[in-house]
Amino acid sequence: MSWGAELWDQFDNLEKHTQWGIDVLEKYIKFVKERTEIEINYAKQLRNLSKKYQPKKNSKEEDEYKYSSCKAFLATLNEMNDYAGQHEVISENMTSQITTELARYVQELKQERKSHFHDGRKAQQHIETCWKQLESSKRRFERDCKEADRAQQYFEKMDADINVTKADVEKARQQAQLRQQMAEDSRAEYSSTLQKFNHEQHEHYHTHIPNIFQKIQEMEERRIVRVGDSMKTFAEVDRQVIPIIGKCLDEITRAAESINQKNDSQLVIEAFKSGFEPPGDVDFEDFTQPIKRTVSESSLSNSKDGKPESRFTSKSKGKLWPFIKKNKGAGPEDFSNLPPEQRRKKLQQKVDELNKDIQKEMDQRDALTKMKDVYIKNPQMGDAASVDHKLAELGQNLEKLRLEAQKFEGWLAEVEGRLPARTEQTRRQSGMYEPQNTLTVNNCAQDRESSPDGSYTEEPNQESEMKVPATDFDDEFDDEEPLPTIGTCKALYTFEGQNEGTISVTEGEMLYVIEEDKGDGWTRIRRNEDEEGYVPTSYVEVFLEKNAKGAMTYI
Repeated sequence: MSWGAELWDQFDNLEKHTQWGIDVLEKYIKFVKERTEIEINYAKQLRNLSKKYQPKKNSKEEDEYKYSSCKAFLATLNEMNDYAGQHEVISENMTSQITTELARYVQELKQERKSHFHDGRKAQQHIETCWKQLESSKRRFERDCKEADRAQQYFEKMDADINVTKADVEKARQQAQLRQQMAEDSRAEYSSTLQKFNHEQHEHYHTHIPNIFQKIQEMEERRIVRVGDSMKTFAEVDRQVIPIIGKCLDEITRAAESINQKNDSQLVIEAFKSGFEPPGDVDFEDFTQPIKRTVSESSLSNSKDGKPESRFTSKSKGKLWPFIKKNKGAGPEDFSNLPPEQRRKKLQQKVDELNKDIQKEMDQRDALTKMKDVYIKNPQMGDAASVDHKLAELGQNLEKLRLEAQKFEGWLAEVEGRLPARTEQTRRQSGMYEPQNTLTVNNCAQDRESSPDGSYTEEPNQESEMKVPATDFDDEFDDEEPLPTIGTCKALYTFEGQNEGTISVTEGEMLYVIEEDKGDGWTRIRRNEDEEGYVPTSYVEVFLEKNAKGAMTYI
């Protein structure tokens, strides 16, 4: 099966066919190139998608990724990033192994095809030239034969005519002989040219053209094989990344299987546990009993100046959870607006951050100190004095950070020292300002006296006939005389009292202490007869009166 033998007369069709083959190859190159663009765009979109859903640093989102389901999602995002990388590998390998190689091959193929068909055209032109020479020789031989025939006829005519001179007859004879000789020469030339043409034609159709067409056939077959090899490479490039893509998918599956709903539930407890105990039962207030009291009894229920005896309205009585946030801006620095457990976590987190900053500053200081020593030993390397300013600045920063850390460590120790025990004051925090639990049937409040340690004693009302047993919070809402002052205090920091039962203070303000800290971190103070409440103990400097609890001052 040879194009030279079978298609010896299909030069033009072979030229068209080989051009079509190159067009097919270029079309395949374009296809692979578009595939690589799709792969790279897909990889880019996957990376952008993964980046879009990554948790932002130092944001609330980052805290959410402690849950196993969120960790699994984060692992999925990371694996998708690796998955995208494999599609980039596909694009790179297809570009280098297929499109680049085929593009170079197409240029070589075009040059080879051009050369082969140039040789074919040259052979065609040569055989056409030989044919023209044969035709010219043939026409000349035909013309000379006709001329010789006419000259012979003329001679015979002159020789038969008796009126023609002998000289004219001789002349005609010589002319006939000349023409005859010319015809013989033309015949010999024509014969030689014919033989030469037949030889050239045989060589053309049996040697030159078959060789050229054979080369064209081999070129075309190489092109076909190259296309097939490229298609195999196309599949192999994909197949090479399948194991890695499989590992990515396995990791996603493994991350999904690592989700633990019980651990997530425990983390929710740790994240939002307040440390408070649930509020106790609210006692029944019986308003159906007739009020039987004398003018003197009634006078006991009122303050001396005629103001209402209760410092807390009925609205405040219904507030069982005093530390529910009322977001009106940033909270206090010591997180005192948070429940104890949450406050401890925030303080611990702050202490850890400050310790990291301190360590970082110390590392910088040590590095600069070593640099300074090097400069002192080798002055040509640098000026040691140039480091002093930076060292002094680092020293100041370290001092500030240490003071800040000590402050937060103090607050943390304060909280950690309170959390295990549940004192009366911590119960006040968990159920602060609950509805009054000490009631008399005739709804007459009992006057109380405050002892120096903050406990209360009741003076029995002679007119009362029966009582409901007293509870821990009766001092908050029952009608009573104002608690006596047991000392004074100075506000060290400004505190925004945004929760029920707290009071706002301004830095430097002097106030009265009416109940000291019972271990829960809160001190009860009074500004005037109408304004009193709790503030964080760490926010005030307390000066207790000597007759109340000995001479003592604490911050």
